[in-house]
Amino acid sequence: MMLRSNRLLSCVLVSSALFVLGLSACGDDAAPPVADPCAVAVNPCGAGECVNLAGAYVCTCPAGYRLASTPTLTCADIDECAEGITVCTQVPMATCANTVGSYDCACPPGYLGTGRGGGGCLADEPLLEGLVVGDGALLSPAFASSTTMYTVALAVGATATTLTPTVAAPARMTVTVDGALVASGASAALDVGFAPRPVEVVVTTTASGATRTYTLVLRRSESTYVKASNTGAGDGLGACLSLSADGTRLAVGAPREGSSATGVDGDQANDSAPSSGAVYVFARAGASWAQEAYLKASNTQLGDTFGSAVALSADGLRLAVGAAGEDSTAAGIDGDQSDNSALGSGAVYVFARTGTSWAQEAYVKASNTAAADSFGAGAVSLSADGLRLAVGAGGEDSSATGIDGDQGNNAAAGSGAVYVFARSGTSWAQEAYVKASNSAAGDNFGARGLSLSADGTRFAVGASSEDSAATGIDGDQADNSAPNSGAVYVFGWTGTHWAQEAYLKASNTGANDSFGDSAVSMSGDGGWLAVGGVTEASSATGIDGDQANDGAVDSGAVYVFSRTGTTWRQVVYLKASNTRASAYFGMCVAISVDGTRLAVGAYGDTSRATGIDGDQADTTAAYSGAVYVFTRTGTTWAQEAYVKASNTDVNDTFGFALSLSADGQHLAVGAEAEDSSAVGFDGDQSDDTALSSGAAYAY
Repeated sequence: MMLRSNRLLSCVLVSSALFVLGLSACGDDAAPPVADPCAVAVNPCGAGECVNLAGAYVCTCPAGYRLASTPTLTCADIDECAEGITVCTQVPMATCANTVGSYDCACPPGYLGTGRGGGGCLADEPLLEGLVVGDGALLSPAFASSTTMYTVALAVGATATTLTPTVAAPARMTVTVDGALVASGASAALDVGFAPRPVEVVVTTTASGATRTYTLVLRRSESTYVKASNTGAGDGLGACLSLSADGTRLAVGAPREGSSATGVDGDQANDSAPSSGAVYVFARAGASWAQEAYLKASNTQLGDTFGSAVALSADGLRLAVGAAGEDSTAAGIDGDQSDNSALGSGAVYVFARTGTSWAQEAYVKASNTAAADSFGAGAVSLSADGLRLAVGAGGEDSSATGIDGDQGNNAAAGSGAVYVFARSGTSWAQEAYVKASNSAAGDNFGARGLSLSADGTRFAVGASSEDSAATGIDGDQADNSAPNSGAVYVFGWTGTHWAQEAYLKASNTGANDSFGDSAVSMSGDGGWLAVGGVTEASSATGIDGDQANDGAVDSGAVYVFSRTGTTWRQVVYLKASNTRASAYFGMCVAISVDGTRLAVGAYGDTSRATGIDGDQADTTAAYSGAVYVFTRTGTTWAQEAYVKASNTDVNDTFGFALSLSADGQHLAVGAEAEDSSAVGFDGDQSDDTALSSGAAYAY
């Protein structure tokens, strides 16, 4: 402590923390009193505390200050940064910034913390602490925070999975999965789809903005390979098939199977009724499939081709089966099955499952049965509840138009008709006899393309040989200058009767394009409709390409329409990603219940690839066949997957038939000309000793 007077420096008290300045008296020499030196406008101690001590003052300096003698004796700031007496973390080096009475330490980019002491600057790395996959999926390799590339393999039959990411510091890190923000430790649900697809898990630190991306490639397991329990050459298993809404039950037709058995689970071993036909019902529990029933007609006869068309209700408990070659002259429900005097008139058989047993529920014929009408040949559709049934008869000959016209005349050979049946209680009855608004000989209205909406209040019918050159919606039906261009007719239920709602043509109508041939599929609410033009000739590829050229004969195309109210419009024109002549893209189509996923068969595809997204450019396996899966996001369509059989071979015609589950997550594909003699599930696919026995593949 120092003592200073304006007259005499008389005594000194030394202290490193205190400084006393003022007038004092020592011994007997008394001085007059002086004013308080602290009671001035400007604190003489600066940032320190000034204390009056009998006319002198004491300065107490706070931390970060020291006593200074210039320019006056006061408490002055210490520049810790300049004097190198900071405690900023040295590794990594924090930047020191002096402040009045103190200093700050700033961590370098990529680090967090105060920069002081042992904790100092901590690396702000955006790392996952954990990543867990669910629903039976397998993450490979095992998770490590430094590993950023993984594959996720789903269990057989699984179509979705969950990802659960965690981070060590949720307060300063965010996580997104597929672009959506996810809380640390919360699960994100993912639709896997049919092709391997990358999912990005991005960790971002909110303090520094640093990011790290983890990429996971989701892979569906390989398909289940399905054969009949009595595989035989020429049986044609997979000529038609139908999945239940949840994908757990599958009905597959083999219209050329030869057993003379009747009913359910009869003798499969004999071949005494060639091409009588059979249907096999398979059920899936988890990842495992098993054959549930072997179905035959109640009046099995050679050449009846029972199984030429199949349709399951949504719950898989009711099944309609067409037999195009059946010969009875019976009309209506449960008539005389034994009379075979109307060759090729056709019939439909309805089966129902009660408990664990299947049984035939009804034998259905047209109200105007006639030879060669082919009732039920390739066009059978059930509503979701199984209470409404639509059946096509492409060979029917009446020249009537519209609803419930004159069934008795045969003035328009092969014009075609559709019959709608409804079930009330335990009984079926015909509800309507439906003809095109421009019936003409040879149009084949209802021959193959037919689809009911899930609620059964709307259906679409193809007429592959219709001849109008009109394009788009409700054009000129009378112009027949484009032979076999094809058309589709949409009908709606008004509550009391059926009425034609729309007449649809392709946007690039051309002769022999077969628009609406076998490929017509309506979404659950009837708001989306996919139509194939199996012999369309454009060489365009992908989405909305050049429709005008005819450089790839019989390459095929698919047209998707949407409905607002009762107004329809074409929304997209789809081609294969590897368009080539005679591929017959659009031979069959299936759209999910919400219209967001669409599968398209092309039985003439030539690639020898196997599985998902193989080499599309290969041309060494003629008529091996393929399926293309498309998805819609909002109004945008994109190809999601290119699907081949697991045992691709020449002339197998994979994609001749297909079916999607309601949610679009399960796909079944038929290959009626596949040649293996295997039986049951996942047998020897390489054996080609049973030519055209046929197979189905479940994804």
